[in-house]
Amino acid sequence: MGKRLTLFLFMLMCLATYSLAQTCRDKNNMYVGKIESDGTVRNSNNMKIGSFDRNNVIRDANNMKVGSIDGSTIRDKNNMKIGSIENNGTVRDANNMKIGSVESGGTVRDANNMKIGSVEGVNQTYAAVFYFFNLF
Repeated sequence: MGKRLTLFLFMLMCLATYSLAQTCRDKNNMYVGKIESDGTVRNSNNMKIGSFDRNNVIRDANNMKVGSIDGSTIRDKNNMKIGSIENNGTVRDANNMKIGSVESGGTVRDANNMKIGSVEGVNQTYAAVFYFFNLF
Protein backbone atom coordinates (compact mmCIF):
# COMPACT_ATOMS: atom_id res chain seq x y z
CA MET A 1 0.00 0.00 0.00
CA GLY A 2 2.83 2.42 0.85
CA LYS A 3 4.50 1.88 -2.55
CA ARG A 4 1.28 2.66 -4.39
CA LEU A 5 0.77 5.86 -2.43
CA THR A 6 4.37 6.90 -3.06
CA LEU A 7 4.00 6.18 -6.78
CA PHE A 8 0.73 8.10 -6.90
CA LEU A 9 2.25 11.11 -5.14
CA PHE A 10 5.27 11.02 -7.46
CA MET A 11 3.01 10.95 -10.54
CA LEU A 12 0.91 13.79 -9.15
CA MET A 13 4.03 15.86 -8.50
CA CYS A 14 5.25 15.26 -12.07
CA LEU A 15 1.90 16.29 -13.51
CA ALA A 16 1.79 19.40 -11.36
CA THR A 17 5.27 20.41 -12.51
CA TYR A 18 4.35 19.82 -16.15
CA SER A 19 1.15 21.80 -15.86
CA LEU A 20 3.09 24.84 -14.66
CA ALA A 21 4.96 25.05 -17.98
CA GLN A 22 3.80 27.47 -20.65
CA THR A 23 3.29 25.71 -23.95
CA CYS A 24 3.98 28.04 -26.88
CA ARG A 25 2.30 27.51 -30.24
CA ASP A 26 2.31 29.34 -33.56
CA LYS A 27 -0.74 30.70 -35.40
CA ASN A 28 -1.42 27.22 -36.87
CA ASN A 29 -1.38 25.67 -33.38
CA MET A 30 1.98 23.98 -34.05
CA TYR A 31 4.17 23.50 -30.98
CA VAL A 32 7.13 25.92 -31.05
CA GLY A 33 8.44 25.60 -27.51
CA LYS A 34 7.74 25.96 -23.84
CA ILE A 35 8.66 27.96 -20.80
CA GLU A 36 9.03 25.64 -17.82
CA SER A 37 8.04 26.49 -14.26
CA ASP A 38 11.69 27.06 -13.30
CA GLY A 39 12.08 29.60 -16.14
CA THR A 40 13.88 27.30 -18.59
CA VAL A 41 12.93 28.05 -22.20
CA ARG A 42 12.95 25.16 -24.68
CA ASN A 43 12.40 25.06 -28.43
CA SER A 44 10.22 22.59 -30.34
CA ASN A 45 13.03 19.98 -30.21
CA ASN A 46 13.13 20.30 -26.39
CA MET A 47 16.58 21.92 -26.56
CA LYS A 48 17.27 24.59 -23.95
CA ILE A 49 17.47 27.97 -25.70
CA GLY A 50 17.49 30.18 -22.63
CA SER A 51 15.94 30.95 -19.29
CA PHE A 52 14.38 33.51 -16.99
CA ASP A 53 16.16 33.39 -13.65
CA ARG A 54 14.83 34.30 -10.20
CA ASN A 55 16.28 37.81 -10.44
CA ASN A 56 14.36 38.51 -13.69
CA VAL A 57 17.53 38.19 -15.77
CA ILE A 58 16.99 36.71 -19.23
CA ARG A 59 19.76 34.25 -20.19
CA ASP A 60 20.68 32.44 -23.40
CA ALA A 61 21.46 28.72 -23.72
CA ASN A 62 25.04 29.38 -22.52
CA ASN A 63 23.74 31.15 -19.39
CA MET A 64 24.94 34.52 -20.67
CA LYS A 65 22.80 37.56 -19.81
CA VAL A 66 20.86 38.74 -22.88
CA GLY A 67 18.35 40.94 -21.11
CA SER A 68 16.26 41.56 -18.04
CA ILE A 69 12.76 42.33 -16.86
CA ASP A 70 12.36 45.41 -14.67
CA GLY A 71 8.70 45.52 -13.63
CA SER A 72 6.88 45.92 -16.94
CA THR A 73 10.02 47.04 -18.83
CA ILE A 74 12.06 44.64 -20.93
CA ARG A 75 15.76 45.53 -21.28
CA ASP A 76 18.65 44.21 -23.39
CA LYS A 77 21.99 43.03 -21.98
CA ASN A 78 23.24 46.64 -21.85
CA ASN A 79 20.22 47.64 -19.73
CA MET A 80 18.69 49.63 -22.61
CA LYS A 81 14.90 49.55 -22.79
CA ILE A 82 13.76 47.45 -25.75
CA GLY A 83 10.09 47.30 -24.84
CA SER A 84 7.41 46.88 -22.26
CA ILE A 85 4.19 45.07 -21.51
CA GLU A 86 1.19 46.81 -20.01
CA ASN A 87 -1.21 45.32 -17.47
CA ASN A 88 -3.75 44.68 -20.24
CA GLY A 89 -1.20 42.63 -22.22
CA THR A 90 -0.30 45.29 -24.81
CA VAL A 91 3.34 44.91 -25.87
CA ARG A 92 5.27 48.04 -26.90
CA ASP A 93 8.72 48.56 -28.39
CA ALA A 94 11.37 51.01 -27.10
CA ASN A 95 9.62 53.86 -28.95
CA ASN A 96 6.33 53.05 -27.21
CA MET A 97 4.80 51.78 -30.48
CA LYS A 98 2.39 48.86 -30.11
CA ILE A 99 3.96 45.72 -31.56
CA GLY A 100 1.40 43.24 -30.30
CA SER A 101 -0.38 41.81 -27.33
CA VAL A 102 -0.58 38.77 -25.09
CA GLU A 103 -4.19 38.29 -24.07
CA SER A 104 -5.12 36.94 -20.65
CA GLY A 105 -6.51 33.80 -22.31
CA GLY A 106 -3.15 33.16 -23.97
CA THR A 107 -3.71 34.37 -27.54
CA VAL A 108 -0.71 36.28 -28.91
CA ARG A 109 -1.45 38.96 -31.54
CA ASP A 110 0.73 41.22 -33.67
CA ALA A 111 0.32 44.99 -34.09
CA ASN A 112 -2.41 44.40 -36.69
CA ASN A 113 -4.36 42.23 -34.23
CA MET A 114 -3.61 39.08 -36.25
CA LYS A 115 -3.08 35.91 -34.24
CA ILE A 116 0.57 34.87 -34.32
CA GLY A 117 0.47 32.28 -31.57
CA SER A 118 -0.82 31.17 -28.23
CA VAL A 119 0.44 30.17 -24.82
CA GLU A 120 -1.11 27.96 -22.18
CA GLY A 121 -0.50 28.73 -18.51
CA VAL A 122 0.33 32.27 -19.45
CA ASN A 123 2.90 34.52 -17.83
CA GLN A 124 2.31 37.50 -20.09
CA THR A 125 5.76 39.04 -19.67
CA TYR A 126 7.63 35.81 -20.44
CA ALA A 127 5.34 35.23 -23.44
CA ALA A 128 6.03 38.77 -24.69
CA VAL A 129 9.78 38.18 -24.49
CA PHE A 130 9.43 34.81 -26.26
CA TYR A 131 7.30 36.09 -29.15
CA PHE A 132 8.38 39.70 -29.68
CA PHE A 133 11.94 40.44 -28.55
CA ASN A 134 14.10 37.69 -30.12
CA LEU A 135 16.34 37.26 -27.11
CA PHE A 136 16.56 33.48 -27.47
